[in-house]
Amino acid sequence: MEYNLKGKTALVAASSQGLGKAIAETLVKEGANVMLTSRNDAKLSEVRAELIDLQRGKVSFISGDITNASDIEKIIDQTVKEFGGIDILINNAGGPPAGAFEELTDEEWQSSFELNLFSYIRLIRKSLPYLKQNGGKIINIASSSIKEPIPGLILSNTFRTAIVGMSKTLASELAPYNILINTVAPGRIATDRVRHLDEVNSNKAGVSIEEMEEKMKGQIPLGRYGAPEEFANVVAFLVSDANTYMTGSSFLVDGGMVKSI
Repeated sequence: MEYNLKGKTALVAASSQGLGKAIAETLVKEGANVMLTSRNDAKLSEVRAELIDLQRGKVSFISGDITNASDIEKIIDQTVKEFGGIDILINNAGGPPAGAFEELTDEEWQSSFELNLFSYIRLIRKSLPYLKQNGGKIINIASSSIKEPIPGLILSNTFRTAIVGMSKTLASELAPYNILINTVAPGRIATDRVRHLDEVNSNKAGVSIEEMEEKMKGQIPLGRYGAPEEFANVVAFLVSDANTYMTGSSFLVDGGMVKSI
């Protein structure tokens, strides 16, 4: 299967680690030019060096806070300045804090809204003039909570599902421009975020983090956590020329964990 990503430009948010980094690496291997971004300048520099060593697509980076509108403008403008446009937008952000409804403050709700939903809105809005030029692809990274709410993660359960509603609506609005938009939702992928959640749950249950990991793996039909590159491969397909007719859909990458239909 030919992905035909060589020479395409992708902006990957939150790409200094975790799923964002894995997606960026996969796209670079396919020949895409990738703009990395996160708040951590030092980590971005390290990732850029790693990806340049692959000797495939071009790689650059710009630090910024995607909860800040002026930073988003700076990120988009720099991407266009360096690569001439944007063909692929990967919306991604760190997960909000765990907590039950009565434990969370107004500030935590507002912060999660700005990070996990409003940042996606702003990135799409600012990228649209460039995506419209030749048609483009948008991927919104969410969570398996879009299909099955996760206990103790009401912030994620709320704002991740809002992403799905936005994506479904935009699929119709952007179709005349041949822009395809999809949501990709990870289950238990072996990242620092999942490690942190396992730690939180193990402390609550009074067991070791290793015991908690084994318990969680027991709920996954494939019996293991996914590798970040397995998740990234799904994203790469959806943003490639191999995908010409799938838009407005949500895809779980969870090893069969979620039981909903």
